[in-house]
Amino acid sequence: MILQPGTGAIPAPVYLPATAATVRWGRLPCEADAPVLTISAGDVVTIDTVSHEGLLEDQGSDPLAFFGAHGVPADAVLADAVEIAATVSRDPAADGPHVVTGPIRVEGAEPGDLLAITVLETVPRVPYGVISNRHGRGALPGELPRGEANVSVFAPIAERAEGLVGLLPVVEGGERVVEFPLRPFLGIMGVAVAGDERPHSVPPGAHGGNIDLNLLTAGSTLYLPVQVDGALAYVGDPHFAQGDGEVALTALEASLRVTLRFDVVRRADALAAFGEVLGPLARTDEYLVPTGMDADLDEALRRCVRQALSLIGARWGMDEHLAYAYLSAATDFDISQVVDRVTGVHARIRLADFDGVGR
Repeated sequence: MILQPGTGAIPAPVYLPATAATVRWGRLPCEADAPVLTISAGDVVTIDTVSHEGLLEDQGSDPLAFFGAHGVPADAVLADAVEIAATVSRDPAADGPHVVTGPIRVEGAEPGDLLAITVLETVPRVPYGVISNRHGRGALPGELPRGEANVSVFAPIAERAEGLVGLLPVVEGGERVVEFPLRPFLGIMGVAVAGDERPHSVPPGAHGGNIDLNLLTAGSTLYLPVQVDGALAYVGDPHFAQGDGEVALTALEASLRVTLRFDVVRRADALAAFGEVLGPLARTDEYLVPTGMDADLDEALRRCVRQALSLIGARWGMDEHLAYAYLSAATDFDISQVVDRVTGVHARIRLADFDGVGR
């Protein structure tokens, strides 16, 4: 099914489409931006997101032509992607590539609180995506891509008994393919920064943004420190799949329809549950996931370790030296991504390990 704007299942009572009036391209919202939607804490919203792949200058700035060259019929190209490419302004020299839907004002959210965004559902809007490698970017700048041109790999989606999979040829133009499972998530989930300057969409930070944390699939929650009244939340950079690291620059990028719940955690409750949260913190059914971010990957790891120690101490009252020992013995520290100017590390603290401790 192709989920054109307003078509198909819309599970939430509130629907936010991606239009020229509801998105920004290349910049993230700031305090001075007017919300495109106002909701109450606890509300559930279904949101259309649009991938930037197929819209960018090195792909011709024409989604109909780009995807058509890969055999996609015109009615299977998203109308909102076509509209955004044609009408939304962006400075390629100064702005990032990402299309961001929002901001959404959450009534009652105040600086010092946490905004909790729970992912209830992620549904692919199209049966295809794109993985790109661009010069000067990725984990191997100067090595890949080999030729002069940037590389955008078209990846169709197929349905198997075990679920949806992405397909990539073993040899360009060949018939043999590798298959990998889809795990859709939003690469960008964030809150507005204070002031009147919109951040670039690429580097993540305390505001969230382009964190590319692949654990944020359906059922997960992301906690973000609120910086401005109403939080002014936004989402974008939809992925169908991504490996930790995202080494080529992008992963399997493609548009999603997501259903999210927005809750507010008051500062006192947040401190008791998580300690002082300095940046994005995720929760899945299995893990608590603190993050660390810095342009230097070593420093990103150190920040993640410090955040993990603070969390364990606040939540379970564990002595610092014992928490440090636990992290070393039992917690995986993974590279979220190394391609967004600011690198990211996340820790997976198993909740089950603390079942006998309380909270």
